[in-house]
Amino acid sequence: MNQEQLHAFLTLQRIPNLGDTSIKRLINRFETPRKVLDQKKQVLLEVDGIGAHKLKEFYNKNHALEAEKELRFIEQNNISYSSYLDSEYPERLKHCIDGPILLFKRGTSNYEAKRVISIVGTRKVTTYGIEFIKRFIEDLAPLNPLIVSGFAYGVDINAHRAALDCGLETHAVLAHGLNQIYPKIHQKHVKSLEGQGAFITDFWSSDNFDRTNFLRRNRIIAGISEATVVIESADKGGSLVTADIANSYNRDVFAVPGRPDDLQSLGCNNLIKSQQAQLITCAADLIYMLNWNIENTFKPVQKQLFVSLSAEEESVFNFLEKKGKEQLDLIALNCNMPTFKIASILLNMELKGVVRPLPGKQFELA
Repeated sequence: MNQEQLHAFLTLQRIPNLGDTSIKRLINRFETPRKVLDQKKQVLLEVDGIGAHKLKEFYNKNHALEAEKELRFIEQNNISYSSYLDSEYPERLKHCIDGPILLFKRGTSNYEAKRVISIVGTRKVTTYGIEFIKRFIEDLAPLNPLIVSGFAYGVDINAHRAALDCGLETHAVLAHGLNQIYPKIHQKHVKSLEGQGAFITDFWSSDNFDRTNFLRRNRIIAGISEATVVIESADKGGSLVTADIANSYNRDVFAVPGRPDDLQSLGCNNLIKSQQAQLITCAADLIYMLNWNIENTFKPVQKQLFVSLSAEEESVFNFLEKKGKEQLDLIALNCNMPTFKIASILLNMELKGVVRPLPGKQFELA
């Protein structure tokens, strides 16, 4: 995308009342943003969903002038950018009807990761939540997923830090332009995140910082990823909005359960209870529910006569040796262990080359 095209996109983006969905509809009809801007009002009104109210400010020349200022900011600060028509734009976000027409990025990583997980949750994260995040991302690390979050207090910043500690790429989706960092206290993480990930946003440097920006930002977090994981949430909050958006995009949503009387787990428990999220208690749950193929990711230990197995692994091994193959839940039932624990044990055994997964959450000896 050249500068002339970018300027046309920026001009359209600046027009009040139009919005990403309407702009996409217009570009689909007239092919390019520049051709959209060149159309007469009566021609634009012929497009479905485009009325006089949306075009009220369409021909205001100030929008083009403001677009020129933002274009200079982008050039002077080496900001990367992509439109929803570009190959560099996140593939999953292209399928979201209200996804942003433009994304701005500052950092070293791109959007090419095959496995992308969004992690969201309360700003008042507990010790339980922090420990779960660390363990969860450490266990996912061998699969090299891209971790996405919102760089806010609590769950967000802990997810970014855990990803950086594990050598994973991480993207921080901001609710403001790339000319600032919020909250200021997280400025200390900027350099490391840019070196091992990226900051992304659809906001301009001149946009006013507003609390409602966070809700708009959430559609990117939900749309850019394969699945959204909610780790601790009160009965109301932005993470629940993100989960709702992810569901509307037909993306997988997972929630970590907590104690019934824990205020910071009410949201997660309600998501699970209302079947708006699947319950997970470890990374293995997510890996199996998303049906990630780990055979091409790991090089399992070659099957040997004397593979070292724990007592619990031996119990599972003996059961599968008699049964042949069985479903995850039934393995847990027959081995007298909770499902979440069996899922983790089976993952370790798979890495050792002892078992292999089958369709329908079944397993057999390798």
